[in-house]
Amino acid sequence: MSGTGSVEELGAHAARSGAVALLRIRSRATALAILPAGAAVVLLVAVAQGRIGPGVWSTVSWAVTGCAVVILLLAAAVAAAVARARPAVSPTVPLTETSAPDLYRLVHDLADRLDVPAPSAIALTPDCDSWLEDRTHPAAQPRAKDLKGLTGPRRGRRVQAAPVLVIGSPFLWWMRVAELRAVLAPVVAGTGPAAHPDIAAARRFVRGLDAAVADAAVPAKGFVRGIPTAFVGWIARALLRGCRGHAAEMERGVAAAASGRAQDVDYGLRIAAQEQVGLAYAGWDRLLTRVALPAWRMGRWPSRLDAGVVSALTELSRRDRLAEGFTSRLGERPACDLIEEPGAADEAASLLAARLFHGGPAETGPGWSPVDWQQYPEEVVDRKWRTEAARLHRVLDAMGVATSVSVGMPEPSAADGPAVPTLARVIDHLATPGADSETLAAGIGAALAHDEEKATPRPRTGGSGAPASGAPAGAGTDPLDLWGPVPLPLFPLQPPRTGTELLADHVVAMVCCAAVDTAGAAPGLDWLDGPALLVDGGRRSDLGAPVLSLVEDGDAEPLRSWLTEVGVRTDKPVRLG
Repeated sequence: MSGTGSVEELGAHAARSGAVALLRIRSRATALAILPAGAAVVLLVAVAQGRIGPGVWSTVSWAVTGCAVVILLLAAAVAAAVARARPAVSPTVPLTETSAPDLYRLVHDLADRLDVPAPSAIALTPDCDSWLEDRTHPAAQPRAKDLKGLTGPRRGRRVQAAPVLVIGSPFLWWMRVAELRAVLAPVVAGTGPAAHPDIAAARRFVRGLDAAVADAAVPAKGFVRGIPTAFVGWIARALLRGCRGHAAEMERGVAAAASGRAQDVDYGLRIAAQEQVGLAYAGWDRLLTRVALPAWRMGRWPSRLDAGVVSALTELSRRDRLAEGFTSRLGERPACDLIEEPGAADEAASLLAARLFHGGPAETGPGWSPVDWQQYPEEVVDRKWRTEAARLHRVLDAMGVATSVSVGMPEPSAADGPAVPTLARVIDHLATPGADSETLAAGIGAALAHDEEKATPRPRTGGSGAPASGAPAGAGTDPLDLWGPVPLPLFPLQPPRTGTELLADHVVAMVCCAAVDTAGAAPGLDWLDGPALLVDGGRRSDLGAPVLSLVEDGDAEPLRSWLTEVGVRTDKPVRLG
């Protein structure tokens, strides 16, 4: 027996064992529900045949019958609730075969080579991962095939339809075609275990219980509906606790069997492709947290995030001077060429990413609009700086902080309008001995929360969003509808910033505004670090330390030296957003 064969067969055996154990739990729960009914039938038959005379035993038999009826009704209600519960599916961008024929051809060829059923459809997820997902509800039951390595001939048994292949959209833009095929091989191989009747039934059972628990977690309207819902949730949670270990064993076996079956497919290339998976994840994380998040907070969503991953990782290779093979591979055909309209798919995935990680509606509108990378410096970076600078001065005004004299303007009296927005005002306040920077930071935090409450797009209220390119007719339903009352964002990117961090960010923004207005600097975009200040065409990344010295220690000298070097005038008014 070969090593590969043993891995596959051992995994298949473990998967089948876990599935059988799960089905036993289901059978035992069913048997427990009908046990009182069986006892009632025995007693009633005994009474009818005269084996039990009238009296106590007759009363017992009718009492048992009443209990059996109640238990059967409860069991039927639980079974109906589990069967009716709709399992949540991952929000994705659908790709039809007409919108990505080459990608479907690659996946189908891979399935043929692996001797497994082809996935029923392909979808994109704005994340660096790929998996198979069952989208059938209620589960479709086509005839089973003879699945080599996982089951013997089971003709006449019925199994669910092949699952959907979900592919991380950053993979398509960063990976080459051969690399994507190597990465998808063990994923596609998982359609074999998914088609096994016992595994399919066990997965449906667990998914139904999980969906029932999720439904029970939603507060029911009214006392009458609340009691049955809570009872169903209690039963489903108890069954899930009993299933946890066996379900984990089954899924580990499925993964092992799929990996063993795909072992000989592009094995050498898969090692190199896995390195690209790690790089894509690193670039995607930096792009979301450093580049996309500032735009999302302003009601703008970058419409080409996946293309940005390529730029970010290319910049990373340039800075770190990685091996020449890292960039030479960029001359090969990218996997996004397998899609007919990659730009439309990128835009749809980018909007979904904005909704998942930040929140917002499914469609563009006032306060929620796309932005191209060419527009990002002016429409996001510059606007972000000026909005934060204006917030900083509003809080200073509320604190009654005096202004500094600016060039060409008389010093205002206490009766005048707001103070002149100069950088000198900010520096002088923070550098004053005993300055209350904590109050300033708290004021900025409160003002920021108020501004975000007004400006943040409201989460979806149901309805439809714009369907992705190639989506089938009628597929315009919101991909997040199945998540019910879960508030957006589903996956927060960053923890809340501290008061010191907020204050430092606002002071940096004020410095950048002054540099743009008085020293000829310009807003820019760094693919790895986000908003950047460009001076004489080059990025200045040394502003953070001087600002922290001012904010944390009240020491303005490092910042004053930096401003002098760049040529920034601190006494001139700054245009605010």
